[in-house]
Amino acid sequence: MKMTRKNWEKLSLLLIPLAAVIAGLAVWGPEALAKYRDSSILNQIQTQETRTGTEGYRYSLGSNEKVYILSKCLNNQILPESDQNAMTRGDELDYDNLTGIYAFVANRKDSSGQDVEESAGIELTNQGIRELKERGILPEGVQELTQDSYSAVLYSAIDVPDPQNNVLVWKISLDTSLQNANKENRLLDAYVDADTGKIYEFYARTGIVSWEAVDADRLVAAWAEYMELGEPEEYENTNPLSENTPYFKKYTFYGMDEEDVVATVGYYEGINEMYLKISK
Repeated sequence: MKMTRKNWEKLSLLLIPLAAVIAGLAVWGPEALAKYRDSSILNQIQTQETRTGTEGYRYSLGSNEKVYILSKCLNNQILPESDQNAMTRGDELDYDNLTGIYAFVANRKDSSGQDVEESAGIELTNQGIRELKERGILPEGVQELTQDSYSAVLYSAIDVPDPQNNVLVWKISLDTSLQNANKENRLLDAYVDADTGKIYEFYARTGIVSWEAVDADRLVAAWAEYMELGEPEEYENTNPLSENTPYFKKYTFYGMDEEDVVATVGYYEGINEMYLKISK
């Protein structure tokens, strides 16, 4: 159908108001919609469940870093603390009040913040003893721990300037207060990782009767593999007076911050006691 001039004039009259309405909505509509949305949330408490970026997150250290931090803490204990003092302190560690660079502080909670019993440390250490025997690091004759003969105290080894760098360890000790305590083929002292049960350091009475029977190179290589530390290197320029026995050998491993860790394998003649340690 052909549009006449008269029809075009009528259509134009209808389009003008429509254009005005559209223009008005373009200007007024967004503002009105925003006000409506604001009225639905203003002066009201809104709740929303969110997940923080750190939920369930735990800073993870590598094996070399753990050994380095524990070694530093054992050798530079700025804030040593007796078990009795630990019992009078609050449950939470106050990192802000720690002084020095490294601190070794008695703890009462595991890595998840739960209270932990001595029996957990004893059980973990027995797990570690079994693995050390399988790898030939400890002689087969060394006995597992019993709860009535040992104490287990939980400690945090802390890099104070950067406290996320911390290692939770059990300090295991034979109760020498027991009358006629038999030390033969017994673990005397040890530091044990509270998460993995890996034994960082130990002293043990054994059936080994001479230093010549201790293959230090093989022993430390097996321990390094067990701890996942990499290949050991023999420590140069060893001071012969650095130990209380002439029977020892020292090794180095890469640690952290371009520094190494020194591990020592040693033997006390006469009492048939051998040790592997990362402390001085």
